[in-house]
Amino acid sequence: MTRLTLIRKPGCHLCDDARSVIDQVLPEFPGVEIGELSILDDPELMEKHVEEIPVVLIDDRVHTIWRVDAERLRTALAAATR
Repeated sequence: MTRLTLIRKPGCHLCDDARSVIDQVLPEFPGVEIGELSILDDPELMEKHVEEIPVVLIDDRVHTIWRVDAERLRTALAAATR
């Protein structure tokens, strides 16, 4: 099963935008699991991604940082779910 993870922090408008794009695209891929992690809850994530959020991972690999493009996300999820 393909897994998409959004790494974010509360109050981040780019994170909210990323979640909106993910919510728009994900219904097209019903087999994809989604998870969210906050950099505030994990010191290692904070150190690694403090300047890069939001980060979108697909199967634990970085798909994108900062801005999520719906078409690029669709293409990546289609490839991951084949």
